[in-house]
Amino acid sequence: MLDLIDEQSPDRPAWQDPARYWRGLSEATAHLPAPVAVIERDALRHNAMDLLVRSGGIPIRVASKSVRVRAVLDAVLRIPGFRGILAFTLAEALWLAETHDDIVVGYPTVDRAALQRLLADERLASRVALMVDSTEHLDLIDSVVPAGSRPEVRVVIDVDASYRAPGLGHLGVRRSPLFTAADVAGFAAEVVERPGFRLIGLQMYEAQIAGQPDAAGPDAPVIRIVQARSRDELRVRRAQISTAVLEIAPLEFINGGGTGSLEFTGSDEAITEATAGSGLLAGHLFDGYRSFRPAPATAIAFDVVRKPTADIATVLGGGWIASGPALASRQPLPSWPAGLRTLPREAAGEVQTPLQGEAARALAVGDRVWFRHSKSGEPAERVESYHLVRDGVVVDELPTYRGEGKAFL
Repeated sequence: MLDLIDEQSPDRPAWQDPARYWRGLSEATAHLPAPVAVIERDALRHNAMDLLVRSGGIPIRVASKSVRVRAVLDAVLRIPGFRGILAFTLAEALWLAETHDDIVVGYPTVDRAALQRLLADERLASRVALMVDSTEHLDLIDSVVPAGSRPEVRVVIDVDASYRAPGLGHLGVRRSPLFTAADVAGFAAEVVERPGFRLIGLQMYEAQIAGQPDAAGPDAPVIRIVQARSRDELRVRRAQISTAVLEIAPLEFINGGGTGSLEFTGSDEAITEATAGSGLLAGHLFDGYRSFRPAPATAIAFDVVRKPTADIATVLGGGWIASGPALASRQPLPSWPAGLRTLPREAAGEVQTPLQGEAARALAVGDRVWFRHSKSGEPAERVESYHLVRDGVVVDELPTYRGEGKAFL
C-alpha cells in the first residue's frame, strides 16, 4: 500500500540534482520494457504537502481526472487536510464510491444508465453529489427516475468564475451559464423548492488564474495584470454569491481553486474548500508559475530506436499530446538527457519522435529518453500501471484506471 504519511522528505531532494534524479530513474527501471511510466514516491509526497501549505489550511478536494490511479487517490486522502474527491464522470464516481463516501461529480451528467444506478441505491446517493447549472439538468434527472420514487439527489451548483475583461471579453473556461449573484440565487431557489433534490454546495473554478502560467514569456506581464484584476473581481462576486445562496439553503461547502491558484483560493473568505489534483503528479505546465515549483513526480521513458543523423535520436512513441489548444505547451517535454528538443516540422509523433540537440549525439540505439507530460492525469490513459520508485528502486506497481479495465472518458 502506498503510504505518504509520517515520513520526512530527504534533506536534499533528488530532483534538485537532475543528473542524479533522472539517472536514478533510468537505473531503477532498466529491466522494464518501454514505455515505462514512473511515479517517484518522495516527489509525490513533497507535492502533496506543498499543496496543503499553499492552500492556507482549508481542506483540499482531490481532482481525480488529474490522477487516475486509485492507489494515489487513496494515499493522498489519508493525509490530514485532503478531503473528498472531485470526479470527472458519474460512472467513475460510482466506481470510486465503493470505497469513498464524499464524491462530487465535477461536470453535469446525462448518462442515463449511470443515473439509474445512482438513483436506485440510497447508499450511492448519499456518497455521490451531481453538478448542475440549469433546469434542464434537473428535468433530465427527473425523467430517469421521478422524485418520490428515488433517494434524494444531492446537487452542487456550478458557477462561472471567469473574468469578463474590458476590451478582452471572456477569459477563462466556458462552463456554467450562471455568473451573477442574482443568477445563482434564482437557480438555487428553484433547486430548493423542487421535490427530490437537496442543494449541498457551490463550485466556482477560476481557470484563468489556476490554469495560466505567469512566470515568463512576452505575455507574462499582461497575464499578471489581468489575473490580479480577475482576483479582485472574483473575490467580491464570490462573496455576493455565497451570501445570497446561504440565505436560501445551508451548504456543506463552497469550492474553488485549482493547483495554480491555491494561495488565492485559501485567502478567499467565501471559500470553504479548494480543489487540486494536477500538482500532485506535476505535469510540465506547472514549470511556468511564479508562486510554486512542484517536483517532477511522474515521467515516461521511451527507447531510442534509430539515428537518422548524428545529431538526431528517434524514440519509439512519445506523441502523447495533452488536451487543450494546439500549442507547443501541450507537447510532452523531453527532460533527460538535458538539451533535447523535438523537430519543428515533425514534433512528437504517434509512433516515433525524432529528437535533436547536442545530447542526441551521445545517444545510441537502445538508450532511453525521459519525457514529462504536459498534464498530470492524461498519461494514465496510455499505460496500465505506474512503477513506484523510491531511493532508486522500484518498490511497487500501481495500476491506472486503464490497468483496472476502466476507461471513463
